[in-house]
This record gives sequence, C-alpha cells and structure tokens, in this order.
Amino acid sequence: MSDTNHSHSTHDAEEDVRNRDIKIYVNGDIVHRDEAKVSVYDSGFMLGDGMWEGMRLYNGKWAFFDEHMDRLYNSCKSVSIDIGLSKEELLEAMNRTAAANDMTEDAHCRLMITRGRKAKPFQHPGLSRFGPTIVIIVEHSKPKSSLHSTGIRLATVPQVRGLPMSQDAKYNSHSKLNCVIACLQAEQAGADEALMLDPNGFVNTTNACNFFIVRRGEVWTSTGDYCMNGVTRQKVIDLCRQDGIPVFEKNYSLYEAYGADEAFLTGTFGAQTPVASIDGKAIGTGERLVMARLQQLYKALVRENTAG
Repeated sequence: MSDTNHSHSTHDAEEDVRNRDIKIYVNGDIVHRDEAKVSVYDSGFMLGDGMWEGMRLYNGKWAFFDEHMDRLYNSCKSVSIDIGLSKEELLEAMNRTAAANDMTEDAHCRLMITRGRKAKPFQHPGLSRFGPTIVIIVEHSKPKSSLHSTGIRLATVPQVRGLPMSQDAKYNSHSKLNCVIACLQAEQAGADEALMLDPNGFVNTTNACNFFIVRRGEVWTSTGDYCMNGVTRQKVIDLCRQDGIPVFEKNYSLYEAYGADEAFLTGTFGAQTPVASIDGKAIGTGERLVMARLQQLYKALVRENTAG
C-alpha cells in the first residue's frame, strides 16, 4: 500500500478547536454537536436520498447564496423532495446557526436536505411520510495554506462520472459512493485525489471539485455534460470572459492535461486550488500566473457579493 502520510485534500482546513463545541441546526432546533442526531430510519442515512449545498460565510454573508439556492431547489424538485421552507426561511435558519456559533468569517456551511424519516426500512420514496430532514452544519474553516504552496497530486482512475440517465452528476446528492470509490482508487495509486474521465474517455472532473487546465494562455474545462454544475466553476468561466482570458468548455484528453502549463481545481471551500501533478507528471514549471489572476478576480467578486 502506498504511503499517504503526506497526502492532503482540497478540503483540508486549519485545525480550529472551536469546532469541538459548535451548535448544529436539526429540523428547527439548534443543539450542541454531540446532541445533533437524526433517525436511523432517515432516508439520507439509509439510501443517500437527499441533496446538499456547501457555502462559505464572508463578512457575515453567504457568498453566492442565490446561485446555491437555485441549484438546491432545482435538484430537490427534480427528485420530488419538498423542502417545506422558502429560500428566505432557509437563509434565516443558516443565519441563526452562524449566529449561535458567533461566526461571521472563515466559516463553511454544509446544508443537507433528505427525504426524511421512513415508516419502514425500504427503498420506496412513499415510505418517507414525515417531511424532510434539514441539517445545517457550520464550522470554523480556513483552507490550509499548504494547499497553495504544494498543490494537489491527482491520479487518473477507472471510476468515471456516469451518464445522466444513470445518475446525473449535476445532482449534488447525498449518494456520493461513485466519488468515494474514485477517491479510494487515487489514494491507492499514491495520489491525493482522483481525476475522473467521462464515459467517452475525456477529462472531466475530480472526485470533489471541478477541474481546469491552462494551455498557451487559454483556460480549458470540460463541457459540463458529466460534472457537477459548480457555482465556483461558473464564476471562474464568467470571470475569464469578463477579463478577456480565452476560456473553452470542451472535450479534451489526458494528452492535453499532461502538457498543460497550469492546472487547478475549483470549489466553494478552496475557491481555486493548484494541481501539482497528474499521474506523477509535474504540471508546467510551477508558475501559475493565470490561476493567480483568477484568484484575484474571484476574491474581488466575493467581496462585491458579500458587501455590507
């Protein structure tokens, strides 16, 4: 087995002892994390039957809240989960949870909606008769600085992101086994995380984040047909267009990825995280001028979106 003692992931955060005593929202109640529980009959626990969103708190405001809610409500509607709360009510619940933890900055939220508790331990959605389960976990969370100094090591894995008629990758669902398997395969190959291909063999996404490369000043990412429609992914594409950086959503293979000048990941937690290597091959020279420019633009966009 490979040595993973020095591995890290895009979600590695600085240790913060305050997280040992955070308060968590569970179906309207805010309780100490040790008391935050859901039923073993919950459809999320039994089947992975639910949707979630990850959001960050800046200056007391949730960045790009509307975009995250659009994705969440669209996903829940698509699988016939009635959240039972309006977007404004969910925002109030998230704000209550952050306030209960005295958080205004460097905080990350995982908002989870499941189909709720079941009457019997079987698959049929009609057995979830008691309304949805809503959980809000907000942690003090600041990405480790080492992520940007060393970058992420990726390994291409056999596990692929599937077709929309099997399980559409656009669902940010509780059912993440596909991605967990990919992550395990990458770790067993001695890498930090997995680079996943699409069903046609083109470069797609990682097990946790969206994936970009930079070639000759151009930014490339996948077509988006087989990956999570990431909020940060779309913001980066939009920022490229606004700043005059050529950007393409296209099919490309590992050949182009290996020969890229830069590669980076996007996600709500880490924003933009550099990729150091793919399958043991170093990416570029270590200079990340385009990514650095996009980081500046993204930080400015966040400030604008969360201004007082």
